[in-house]
Amino acid sequence: MNNWENFLKNRGEWHGSFVQVSPSGELLDSVSSILTIEVVEGDRLALFRLNRYGAGGYSEPPISETVQEYRSIGRHNIFFDTGAFSKGTIQLAPFSEFITEFGFINKNRRLRFVQFFDSEHYFTRLVLIREHRYQSNAPERPHLTVEQLLGEWEGEAVTAYADLSAPEICKTHLKVQQIDSDWIEQTLSWGDRNISSIAKISSGKLYFGEGETAREILLLPDGGSSNVPVQIQRHQPFFVEVGWLISDRDRQRLIRSYTDKGEWVSSTHTIERKIGS
Repeated sequence: MNNWENFLKNRGEWHGSFVQVSPSGELLDSVSSILTIEVVEGDRLALFRLNRYGAGGYSEPPISETVQEYRSIGRHNIFFDTGAFSKGTIQLAPFSEFITEFGFINKNRRLRFVQFFDSEHYFTRLVLIREHRYQSNAPERPHLTVEQLLGEWEGEAVTAYADLSAPEICKTHLKVQQIDSDWIEQTLSWGDRNISSIAKISSGKLYFGEGETAREILLLPDGGSSNVPVQIQRHQPFFVEVGWLISDRDRQRLIRSYTDKGEWVSSTHTIERKIGS
């Protein structure tokens, strides 16, 4: 797995939008954007430019511009073979914000997420970034629903480790079934590990209240989902996750895992497909 080569799979000009999402899943302010990643010097230098636009959209000058150059990718930024990536806070610290960013790419579309936790480590907001390659007119996926997640999913997970040890690859199996109109149960198996949990269906999100840490999954536009603890608990291991339903039967997930000391330990990319009817 070559981090730099996988990063370069995101090259191109991407038009899209940044939308603020509340912890309850409400879509708030949105701005248009153009992101360009140009690769020069025989693929040794990447030029990154992000412009954001006001209410007038692309017809007016940008309201902000970010320009950066990259010759390498830091070890805390993990890019997988599809071009999907995971990056963010390396160490959870008292009285400090905690931020993670994830991104998926599929042909002429990208979907990115930035999750924000405040200084008391409560989840406060999400920025959802939907992009398409310039002039591709690639269609956006519908808003994700519970019904689309129901069923059995088989896949493969690749886990990259912060200590640069060899990546781990294992098979996965996820079963999501509806118990009644208000509740679903999901069972996840990967390697020799198994986790079962029950969630309450609540107006565009799933709420997992069992266990030591309550969690919420926001169901989002473009087939997206964001899975976070309501509050990160100190001295307990935790993870944050996002997902993208690329087609009715194809889904990808990204997970960023931390130890009970708040240290980032690994990032996992799962590609799964729905089986059966």
